[in-house]
Amino acid sequence: MMTGNNRRDQLKALFGTVESIPAPEQKPVESVPAPNAASETQKPRTASGAVKAMGLSLGGMSREIEDARRLKESLAGLERVIELDPALVETSFVEDRLSHAAGLDEDFENLVESIRQNGQQVPVLVRPHPEKPGYYQTAYGHRRLRAALRIGKPVQAIVRELSDVQLVLAQGKENTERRDLSFIERAFFARNLVERGFERGLVQDALSIDKAEMTRFLQVAAAVPYPIVRAIGPAPKIGRPRWVRFAELLKSSEAQAAALNEITLEPFSTADSNTRFNRIFERLLKRVEPVALAPRNITPVADKKSTGTASIAQLNSDKGRQTLTFAEHIPQGFAVFVTEELETLLARYNSRTSDK
Repeated sequence: MMTGNNRRDQLKALFGTVESIPAPEQKPVESVPAPNAASETQKPRTASGAVKAMGLSLGGMSREIEDARRLKESLAGLERVIELDPALVETSFVEDRLSHAAGLDEDFENLVESIRQNGQQVPVLVRPHPEKPGYYQTAYGHRRLRAALRIGKPVQAIVRELSDVQLVLAQGKENTERRDLSFIERAFFARNLVERGFERGLVQDALSIDKAEMTRFLQVAAAVPYPIVRAIGPAPKIGRPRWVRFAELLKSSEAQAAALNEITLEPFSTADSNTRFNRIFERLLKRVEPVALAPRNITPVADKKSTGTASIAQLNSDKGRQTLTFAEHIPQGFAVFVTEELETLLARYNSRTSDK
């Protein structure tokens, strides 16, 4: 049976740290007379305690060697963090962030200063560029890459062979887990992936969303022109309901022209992303919501030239809703009479409108 030291030496040899030591020579064992046949048939053969112990020991050693082999393979497969020239690293083929495009990444300067003083703490994930030998393509870590390029120092990176699908999944998962995308960023990321031919199910996995949310993303992204979105930026405080309403307001070409005009104004360019959204949103609301009119007093035609004549009713208009209120001195039955005549009055109105 192998000794404990010999077993450890076998494990060390597996990792290549020391040479394995051969087992010591076995001493010859004196021959023992074989039992007669009769005794063999009478008593069942049983393994001795020493033989059982040796079998258990060898089984345990085999398991340890197998575990060590797996550990060695795992260690050999670990990805190393290397330094890359940021000029050789391109961004992902699918855009996900709007803050950089709109110049609204308020925390970027803090990130640059942090890396300048403390170094890059978290590596980026890249793959060898599929079309440019010697170049790389980023799966995630675009802000860290930009910061390294700004500082002029190598970027710490993990290089991994990734297919397009694997890159997209890594990019989506990282953005979801580390720094959540805003609603509109997620919507346009989803649309960009679908337009590149990725299946909806894969995009839903990348963004951790369900089918209904995916549909809303694509509807909003299709309704809001990209130049307007890029000008607004991520708008992190603007959620799904307001973006859905915003998309509805932008349906007409006149509304889109008004939004594009707002983008050119100086107060828009100096505002933060959320304020930019609100400026366009409020301007579009004013185009579709009726202006409240001042109350209109209705006076009998025969008495209009008289002064101090009491009105018979008042017409109020507020955001498209019109209310007719009769004066107190009007007989109670008059309101019922007017109600009964409404159908006839509406027919007369429609007839006169069609004639014009």
